[in-house]
Amino acid sequence: MDMAKTLVVFQGKNIRRTWFNNEWWFSVVDIIGALTQTDRARKYWSDLKTKLQDEGFEVSEKIGQLKLMAEDGKVRLTDCANTKNIFRIIQSIPSPKAEPFKQWLAQVGYERVQEIEDPELSQKRMKELYKSEIRCSTLTPT
Repeated sequence: MDMAKTLVVFQGKNIRRTWFNNEWWFSVVDIIGALTQTDRARKYWSDLKTKLQDEGFEVSEKIGQLKLMAEDGKVRLTDCANTKNIFRIIQSIPSPKAEPFKQWLAQVGYERVQEIEDPELSQKRMKELYKSEIRCSTLTPT
């Protein structure tokens, strides 16, 4: 797989990812390193795993050890999670850097609940999205 496709950048930090079971899985340690102000992301993750287990999050079922390229160029087994579980992990990170992401997740969740209660809101949102895509496509040369 192309290395450019296996890295994403969040706030200047590289986040390793891999395609597994038809979805992207992300390095938990990389996410923690990007969202905390610690250079000891592995230790932070070790402590966070205990906290998550105490909260009822089944770490052993939701985290996979997948092979990712390390900084030294070697491929190593790394704790990874899919998008849904990464979101859950981020919710347990008490860090000012994680707060904007948590606020965004809360907003998206709130909007989804509103759409479930009133399906017309979902239709309106899709119409607006469609209109904005058309506007963008007419402004962007092909």
